[in-house]
Amino acid sequence: MLRRKFIELIGGAAATWPVLAVAQQPAIPVIGLLSGLTPGDAPSVMAAFRLGLADAGYVEGQNVTIEYRWAAGQIDRLQTLAADLVHREVAIIAAISGTPTALAAKAATTTIPVVFAIGSDPVAADLVRSLNRPGGNVTGATFFTGALGAKRLELLLQLAPTDGAIAVLMNPNNPPVIAEATSALNAAQSMGRQARIFSASTPAHLDEAFTVIAQQHFSSLYVSSDAFFLIERDRLVALAARHALPAIYADREITEAGGLINYGASRTDAYRQAGKYTGRILHGDKVGELPVLLPTKFDLVINLKTAKALGLTVPNSLLVQSTEVIE
Repeated sequence: MLRRKFIELIGGAAATWPVLAVAQQPAIPVIGLLSGLTPGDAPSVMAAFRLGLADAGYVEGQNVTIEYRWAAGQIDRLQTLAADLVHREVAIIAAISGTPTALAAKAATTTIPVVFAIGSDPVAADLVRSLNRPGGNVTGATFFTGALGAKRLELLLQLAPTDGAIAVLMNPNNPPVIAEATSALNAAQSMGRQARIFSASTPAHLDEAFTVIAQQHFSSLYVSSDAFFLIERDRLVALAARHALPAIYADREITEAGGLINYGASRTDAYRQAGKYTGRILHGDKVGELPVLLPTKFDLVINLKTAKALGLTVPNSLLVQSTEVIE
């Protein structure tokens, strides 16, 4: 009798052990990834973000889940997508591919940590109070693309040294890009060159802008950094080729698609750092105490095939500076 009661007691306790073990397992954290791009636009930088997560001990599908929200170049969708991630109660939001993306995430929550990877000055954009001590719930990495306008223009004119006017292309829906385009315009004028800003935020606008640029005989093209231009890189490259326009871009993906040249801080490095910060915050680091990371690596990529098609000879001074040459 006593033996039977003992067996029943042990058996009943054992039946609860798996339930208790499941209940004690920690929940897998969910990262909300908000991007102004589409999933296929920048696989290299997304891979870099995942590498940063791995650096911090997190692997997607194993001990962390990522909820993706893609705006596909439509800035007006970002607020809704950010609000959706907040409603989903994600542990952290990685807001990448454009300052509007980071601003939408910041506007959507004051409690969920936000990590950005952007090209503008995050202090000027009112994302953080300071670079060293951001405060609040936002930090990340910047590649300061807006500060590189003069350098990009200088490189373009080294490669295509004509005396004609320079067209500067920007997306007017992205305020930080306006500052970059203005910087490039001022740099051109300081060099004694005529320059004009052209706006485009849709494929039709791109076609219209290139028509005017060709009609008015602009000799070269500066394309500012923007998610829309990255998404429309094939159209951009085709239009530049059709009108025989030497052009400089911010993103290496555009040069890989047939663009002439790009220069800028390494976006892959910034995304990897953002991924690492995301993992550190999941581990318990305080977001407001993590300083904004500044660029340390820069990419200069030249497409020799495109240069040849345009009748350009790439000077050795550029070749020795380049981080990659596409044959």
